[in-house]
Amino acid sequence: MLVIPAIDLKDGKCVRLRQGRKEEETVFSDDPLAVADRWVEAGARRLHIVDLNGAFTGRPVNEKAIRRIAQAHPDLPIQVGGGIRDDDTIERYLDMGVQYVILGTHAVTAPHFVGDACSEFPGHILVGLDAREGKVAIDGWSKLSHHDVVELARRFEQEGVEAIVYTDISRDGMMSGVNVEATVRLARALHIPVIASGGVASLEDVRRLCEVAEEGILGAVVGRALYEGSVDLAEAQRLADELCGGGVS
Repeated sequence: MLVIPAIDLKDGKCVRLRQGRKEEETVFSDDPLAVADRWVEAGARRLHIVDLNGAFTGRPVNEKAIRRIAQAHPDLPIQVGGGIRDDDTIERYLDMGVQYVILGTHAVTAPHFVGDACSEFPGHILVGLDAREGKVAIDGWSKLSHHDVVELARRFEQEGVEAIVYTDISRDGMMSGVNVEATVRLARALHIPVIASGGVASLEDVRRLCEVAEEGILGAVVGRALYEGSVDLAEAQRLADELCGGGVS
């Protein structure tokens, strides 16, 4: 199982939000590339990058920072989300060296786009489903849709996405522990992998996810816990390797 560091970008800086709220922002670095370098040196096998400005505005804003990271680490798989709502944006990211793009709001509001993207860019499309109490949120988590997360994930699986990045909004940035039960429930309903996101606060959360990794959990995105030091990336990945294998890139 992969332990995947999160780099959330806002106005060119590396930040973390609590439950996706813009007013609950902590700036961790003015240099996203230095942050990426730090995680790579600690043994990261994949990076999770979110353009928060893009998520809120519906168009990419932090492409320059993402390009610098991708060009500096050409052999590292990088998954990027936030404001990806057309083929041109997907193509630009893939051309700059990003391995996977994460479709979020547009996947929910225009689901035909997912199938088209999977046909046009096979092997490169992930869908991010951010949920609260089983319902999917959109527009940077500012709105709650009527869509059930499991039903929507099954639909996208049929369209050909590589994996689902599942975030429990109530846990994200709160250091309250990962929602293992909801993650397992989603993974059991699918044949494609699930990447857990939101709430990983300690090595115990990594251990708990490893215990159920065989249900179809490819990795865990870790954010605030890494930046505040309650989880050491190298130690967490060693634990994951020991308990459930290193996963794939």
